[in-house]
Amino acid sequence: MALLPGAGLLVGLAYHYFGNQVVRGNNLILDEIHQPRTLIPLRMVPLVLGGTLATHLFGGSAGREGTAVQMGGALADQLARWLGLRPRDRRLLLIAGMSSGFASVFGTPLAGAVFGLEVLRLGAVRYEALLPSFLAAVLADLVTRVWGVGHTPYPTLEALPLTPLLLGCTLLAGALCGLTARSFAALAHATGRVFGRLAYPPLRPVLGGALVALLMWALGTSRFSGLGIPVIVEAFQHPLAPTDFAWKLGLTALTLGCGFKGGEVTPLFFIGAALGSALAVILPLPVALLAAMGFVGVFAGAANTPLACTLMGLELFGASAAVYLALTCVVAYFFSGHSGIYSSQVVEQAKQLRFGRQQGKRLGELK
Repeated sequence: MALLPGAGLLVGLAYHYFGNQVVRGNNLILDEIHQPRTLIPLRMVPLVLGGTLATHLFGGSAGREGTAVQMGGALADQLARWLGLRPRDRRLLLIAGMSSGFASVFGTPLAGAVFGLEVLRLGAVRYEALLPSFLAAVLADLVTRVWGVGHTPYPTLEALPLTPLLLGCTLLAGALCGLTARSFAALAHATGRVFGRLAYPPLRPVLGGALVALLMWALGTSRFSGLGIPVIVEAFQHPLAPTDFAWKLGLTALTLGCGFKGGEVTPLFFIGAALGSALAVILPLPVALLAAMGFVGVFAGAANTPLACTLMGLELFGASAAVYLALTCVVAYFFSGHSGIYSSQVVEQAKQLRFGRQQGKRLGELK
């Protein structure tokens, strides 16, 4: 952990001198789907892979989905050049690449396929990419499994009748997930703006890495570093402390906001599962169910992908609790507002009629 600032310097130098074109990561891919301009450089693949490995090896709080999606999109885009495809066909390749990366890294082909279709625009799905996206996601997941790469097993939830009381608890949990997702997106973007004031970009992850290392040292635990999979698994077994999700939220926003590479999704799983687990103390729902609801709900609000997250819940936790998982994702989606972790998402259909003027704009353009 003490070497995290040094790792940050290496990541910062690599992107400053070799990766200016690809530093925007997932947002670059989304922009190229919306308005195709130039081919995504192949150098995105080694840069984001190396940067993410450095972040994880030295204890930064980050995920891996961003790496998988960027690698999938960049590799798929090379086919457009080799095959001489037109811009509209290139869009389909990029969507398929995003879907394949997401599906393979989490072992959720259905969620991965729908994620690539749903993440582009709020309130709209790209149906023309339906077949390429599903084929890419299913095949990518198959290759990962044949290769022998394992995925974290999660408990299968038991069926629970939906009563008026439990319905109210579910709606409350969904609202809290949405507000938490909104807080994470706001903090991550604000952190990025603060560190963006440093004139020399390679120093941003050095300073941020030092702050992350000092906070981890002060906490006296590595519980919040890396992916945090052990804590996610623990959240399904017993209620966690209500501070766990808050620490992971802040440390992840700091890690990614200062310039380290990785994804937001697995940390969002951590934040959501820890939040749901902590709610088991006050809500009359099983701790495993609440952890699963938070797991998919916070991500649904942060990525604005309620359908993909509902499918992910079914693939990871079984169909017995489908109503609880779906309601949580939908409510979280609405409570997160027009915010999210991907600033290049376009508001196709406003979540509320009073925000109709924001339609057609990117999230990054909204104040």
